[in-house]
Amino acid sequence: MALTKDTLRQRLQKANVLVVGDVMLDRYWFGEVNRISPEAPVPVVKVESVEERPGGAANVARNIAALGASAGLLSVVGDDEPAMALDRLLAADGVDAGLLRDKQLVTTVKLRVIGRQQQLLRIDFETQPSHEVLAAKLADFEARLPNVDVVILSDYGKGGLAHIHKMIALARAAGKPVLVDPKGSDWSRYAGATLITPNRSEFKDVAGGWSSDAELAEKARQVREKFNLDALLVTRSEEGMTLFDASHTFHQPTLAREVFDVTGAGDTVIATLGLMLAAGESLDAAVEWANRAAGIVVGKLGTAVVHPDELLADI
Repeated sequence: MALTKDTLRQRLQKANVLVVGDVMLDRYWFGEVNRISPEAPVPVVKVESVEERPGGAANVARNIAALGASAGLLSVVGDDEPAMALDRLLAADGVDAGLLRDKQLVTTVKLRVIGRQQQLLRIDFETQPSHEVLAAKLADFEARLPNVDVVILSDYGKGGLAHIHKMIALARAAGKPVLVDPKGSDWSRYAGATLITPNRSEFKDVAGGWSSDAELAEKARQVREKFNLDALLVTRSEEGMTLFDASHTFHQPTLAREVFDVTGAGDTVIATLGLMLAAGESLDAAVEWANRAAGIVVGKLGTAVVHPDELLADI
């Protein structure tokens, strides 16, 4: 982190990152809880305010835009009111969004009911996209590739990345680093990516458990070689995050001042990581910045972003 603030800001402003994946609309109903329902043993929430924020891959893109870079976004949504809300929110956040519409699809919505600053309930609305729309997105992806520095594939398991293997191959052939935020235990679909950013639980599902850092490093090596990955970044909650590549292991302890809400923290990590690589930072330095950003965003409520003044403070 030897760069000056002004130099890094300039590099960030020149960076261009393309995000592809599953988007969703995060809705928050905030209210007061003063009594228990007479109909069932549940709290009654008197809703006093409502907020909407882009979620999933859309949150990755808005994190990139919030740090001053150019953020492109490709995804599939329904032809409905939540999709229009996402269009409006992403435009306001400065994201160049290409949201392909599928009339047979319901845009994914996660509705969270918050009482006394705590999440009381989450309600999800979602359907799987059709392959016809996904094929159209692949053509759009190929058209955008020449103008981007880094590609981020944000997989939330909603079906928006059915062609992910082709996207990785196209991006690598074009010389673009590909970062993947994975979902599920079938990582064969991510083969050939530059880097994958699983959390501790996701990595354990693929590699099995470990009892020491040495065993973790060995499992990371096996996974990298099996899926032809340049690197792995395992986010480990309170234990920080650890980067594994062919030459070394690089660990960063957690920097969270106070953990308020971990929602969307993984989005912030991969967004900052990809953006810093696009800005010319080394992989180790990018991990440092991502760790710093994660420590900031978990102190905020819900799907949030980190701004340059926050990230560059005290540097």
